Amino acid sequence: MGNCCSDEVSHAGAHHVGATAAKAASAASAAADRFLRSRGAGACTQIELSLSASNLGDQEYFPKSNPMVVVYSKRRDGALEEIGRSEVILNSLNPFWTTKISVQYQFEVLQPLVFQVFDIQQQFHDVSEKMLKLEEQEFLGEATCLLSEVITKRDRLLTLKLGVSEHNLLNPNKFGELTVQAEESSGSKAIMEMIFRCSDLEIKDLLTKSDTFLLISGISDSGMPVPICKTEVRKNDLNPRWRPVILNLQQIGSKENPLIIECFNFSSNGKHDLVGKIVKSVAEMENMCHKKNGENFFVPASNAHECHSKEVLKSQLYVEKYVESNRHTFLDYISVGCQLNFMVGVDFTASNGNPRLPDSLHYIDPSGRPNVYQKVILEVGDVLQYYDPAKRFPAWGFGARPIDGPCSHCFNLNGSAYQPEVDGIQGIMSAYISALRNVSLAGPTLFGQLISTAMAIASQSLADNQQKYFILLIVTDGVVTDFQETIDAIIKASDFPISIIVVGVGGADFKEMEFLDPNKGEKLESSTGRVASRDMIQFAPMKDMHGTGVSTLQSLLAEIPGQFMTYMRTRETQTIS
Repeated sequence: MGNCCSDEVSHAGAHHVGATAAKAASAASAAADRFLRSRGAGACTQIELSLSASNLGDQEYFPKSNPMVVVYSKRRDGALEEIGRSEVILNSLNPFWTTKISVQYQFEVLQPLVFQVFDIQQQFHDVSEKMLKLEEQEFLGEATCLLSEVITKRDRLLTLKLGVSEHNLLNPNKFGELTVQAEESSGSKAIMEMIFRCSDLEIKDLLTKSDTFLLISGISDSGMPVPICKTEVRKNDLNPRWRPVILNLQQIGSKENPLIIECFNFSSNGKHDLVGKIVKSVAEMENMCHKKNGENFFVPASNAHECHSKEVLKSQLYVEKYVESNRHTFLDYISVGCQLNFMVGVDFTASNGNPRLPDSLHYIDPSGRPNVYQKVILEVGDVLQYYDPAKRFPAWGFGARPIDGPCSHCFNLNGSAYQPEVDGIQGIMSAYISALRNVSLAGPTLFGQLISTAMAIASQSLADNQQKYFILLIVTDGVVTDFQETIDAIIKASDFPISIIVVGVGGADFKEMEFLDPNKGEKLESSTGRVASRDMIQFAPMKDMHGTGVSTLQSLLAEIPGQFMTYMRTRETQTIS
């Protein structure tokens, strides 16, 4: 989600370059993505929360009330961080607060929210809400939820019971209810699509190739650049033309706000050289497009005594295309009932080691500490489960030999001969542990049958006109051996409502697995010469690969909304009124 290149165009057709060049370009783009993330760019959607309450407090103790609600985010360490406060409503036990609380929605992480309601004492009515000391007020009740629990409701409306906490010891049944309604910022729907190209780029190091990309940043109130998105890397081209860039109004604030467009020459060591930059608003870039004018890049003066001067280059940036439109968003689809259905495939090949021994990747620790397979399933499943009301998850294993049977490359974890679904994330955990006791680890590592089985479920759902999109998580400790069968299955699956996340665990060298990720290898081609209709599979080894506190799994999950939307646009299913 950190990249803002248009998915539709990027997969419309492959450039006919050599395999080595294609791999190099893709690897460069992946590295440039990491550069973007390292500078603080992130993808999120602004949500505004409207709050109301009913039957506040125990009327025996609170016959009248002047309520105010305080909203917190709850960090992983349990600490509360205040997000915002409502206004004070005088003399009401059924308040409807008009102040909206803004939060940033991120699909890839759990976002616990805590709501605390206070009765503001009369002597503080002239004090600004932000200055009120909460310990001096009467506590009326508390409620908690996840932001995803609100936005997955059909009307994005969730009613919570207010309860007791350490603040108060009154009857918890008499605290009333709090209603939370979420509304997506209108700016996230208004988009600007632009195609940039450059002419006569000046690469000062003659020994360096011109492998350039653009980084687009906003400017904070303090004057610091805030990265928004980047283009792909164009290899060995002094007159590059990049795939379309899509910005939304929420990201830029206003069409009149200045943006910094920097052109970098890619370097494999991560120290990308600045070729030049311009500072223009979106409105000015729209004008550039209409007048077909170019803008000269500049670089800051190298002389320290000329810190406010700049060197203007002959290289120019052009806006070849500019289009504005309004689009339905990921949350629009979720709010009208579209579900995300979680599926799991677990590697039971012998390379994982004897499950009875502590050095095995499948070892079940008596202390309850999860092994690496359990960690991956829990972290991904904890996020996705809220987008599936039924919470019935298909779960398979592959690469194992059932008792007195041949090796199976797709068997139901629950032992059923017909039904792969289990109840909830804990159902997956229970079925996984049970399977370890009832199969013998074998091999080899094959994905083809597993992907085809998951695809069949997605295909049937589509045929039944169900509003479902499937996410298949495959956790493996090794490199697949059925390369072509896996590629054929992936390309066929790209036509259906499904995304695939492949996570490598253990100490194996997973470099050969990068063929699964179009961002890191050449475009996949089937045995019949067909390419995937869209990007819908990702691979990464299980480690912190960004050094920014963003886990591998969060980074993979962050791509799902974009893949979902590409599928929806491809099928022209925008039927939301």
